[in-house]
Amino acid sequence: MVNTIRWQILRVALAGWMNRQQLGVIAYLREENRVLTEQLGSRRARLTDAQRRRLASRGHALGRLILAQVATVVTPDTILRWHRQLIARKWTTVRRGVGRPGVLTEIRQLTIRMARENPTWGYRRIQGAVKNLGHRVARSTVAAILRDHGISPVPERPTSWRTFLAAHWEAIAAADFCTTEVWTARGLVTYYTLFVIELASRRVHLLGATPHPDDAFVVQVARTLTPADDGVLVGHRFLICDRDTKWSEAFRQTLAVAGIRVVQTPYRAPDCNAYAERFVRSIKEECLDRLVILGEAHLHRTLREFTAHYHQERNHQGLDDRLIVPEPTGPPDGAIRCRPRLGGLLRYYYRAA
Repeated sequence: MVNTIRWQILRVALAGWMNRQQLGVIAYLREENRVLTEQLGSRRARLTDAQRRRLASRGHALGRLILAQVATVVTPDTILRWHRQLIARKWTTVRRGVGRPGVLTEIRQLTIRMARENPTWGYRRIQGAVKNLGHRVARSTVAAILRDHGISPVPERPTSWRTFLAAHWEAIAAADFCTTEVWTARGLVTYYTLFVIELASRRVHLLGATPHPDDAFVVQVARTLTPADDGVLVGHRFLICDRDTKWSEAFRQTLAVAGIRVVQTPYRAPDCNAYAERFVRSIKEECLDRLVILGEAHLHRTLREFTAHYHQERNHQGLDDRLIVPEPTGPPDGAIRCRPRLGGLLRYYYRAA
């Protein structure tokens, strides 16, 4: 009898100790939640659907009174509302649509793309082009799709600037200067590098670097651009330049004799010569701004290395991430090699043949 009483007393004491320990753990977790809530401040806690389901399941079992004492992240009413939504979602069935199904998303996207890229195509022409891709669609459906997206019929559909410029890219080139600070025996000297970029292919031609870009320098460059056999601008009719005074009247006349017109952009409008400006940004951010150029020879070597990397090893977003001058690639299972330039500042990864 005595042993039984002692055993019951021990069980009661143990249960009381465990209860106190659980209460202490609960009090700590509640305080921890309050601290985290204070860290959020006025911001709302962003919970996922899975987290809401877990809180709703646990909170419904506790009831509103207990939730009012322990819930800190959200209010008890919110947790119970989540639970009601879970129940409603469980018993809700998705109703199938009735009537004729809508046009496939792919057909809609193709129709819009063809109309925008081909401003002279009418409804029947687009209908035939879509049919070539394996889709049968009515002429009235094509008309409805274009009408819903605000695309006018053929006589009223204008040609976009993107289409217009792309059709003339082969005849357009752009020129600009890139400045570089070079350490020489005379101290820090600014060098001006003149380059020409072909808009269609994105090829860049570096034509010289000098600290004195005077009229004699640019006229000599103009002479090297125009020979009929190996001139950089052979096949081009327009050269885009900014309003810099370095592009002198003698420079423009030299090009005009070869049938090339110099088109000067408006003042303070770098976007009008965007392709040249983008090359300047690329060569500075990826190369020149990461080096201390020591002398003219170092500058020329750096420019040659970057130009080779730009043409053969650098992917271009304007060319659908292709290389300008791709090299033969090795087999898919060939060893991966790395070709460094400028001490590893520029790198190219390829499969060994």
